[in-house]
Amino acid sequence: MHISLPDARNDALLVYVDGALMAREEAKVSVFDSVVQGGDAVWEGIRVYDGRVFALDAHLDRLIDSAKAMAFSDIPGREAIKAALFATLKANGMRDETHVRLTLTRGKKTTSGMDPRLNRFGSTLIVLAEWKRPVYAKTGIRLITSSVRRNTPQCLDSKIHHNNLINNILAKIQANLADVDDAIMLDVHGFVSETNATNIFLVKRGVLLTPHADSCLPGITRAKILALARAHHIEAVERNISTTEVYSADEVFTTGTMGELSPVLEVDGRTIGRGTPGPVTLRLRDIYWECTRSEGTPLPF
Repeated sequence: MHISLPDARNDALLVYVDGALMAREEAKVSVFDSVVQGGDAVWEGIRVYDGRVFALDAHLDRLIDSAKAMAFSDIPGREAIKAALFATLKANGMRDETHVRLTLTRGKKTTSGMDPRLNRFGSTLIVLAEWKRPVYAKTGIRLITSSVRRNTPQCLDSKIHHNNLINNILAKIQANLADVDDAIMLDVHGFVSETNATNIFLVKRGVLLTPHADSCLPGITRAKILALARAHHIEAVERNISTTEVYSADEVFTTGTMGELSPVLEVDGRTIGRGTPGPVTLRLRDIYWECTRSEGTPLPF
């Protein structure tokens, strides 16, 4: 059965798996791999702009920190990961309009089971680079509030960027059923955490607000937006945010590597502001875009 891809160029992808580049349909991991057995892996989403890998070191820091927190015994060195990334991008001729899903699993097990002592073959590194522009419409997106809560640090620390994303997927299913783009997830206290896929920001009377990075991922794009706002004299505050504040905000937008900065036009049927991308959102989007074209690690080819 032929299924058309979002970008036809991805039909001929070469994917890096465990030291080798493989054609798209041949790129597989063992059924004994920990990512199959229990979602036991960590990952990063990375973008390539105009011959540069944006925020590469920050992404590698988080990948390695997550693997250490998960007690991986075999973590590749930074230069080895970079070499695999660069080789994959070169093999696919990718220098722009590219999103990379970088995954490090605990590796293959000797037999099925939860015990990491069964992992005797070393970790598995996967570099999946795709031709992929930002996934959200530039005109804006619509959200609902999910009934599925974001993990609390008491249960699973959001600072571990892990592959066990079931609660996020359940929230996304609710968004799909409501025919909107994504879903806001609350923390266990009822405050806004993030969406199922992105961090979230509000603008109220010129002040930029975003939730504490307690029950949400401390996103790399999130951190960049906070730094850019402060550098351009936009007051930025991290604090608890209620859904009422979201409904009454002048502007709302989301941030993430996959979708960059996306204006939010509606939440739970409430129009945000005037129902169009606001001035602070558009200003920060333009500033961020300029950074993506001028910063980053140059590709060595």
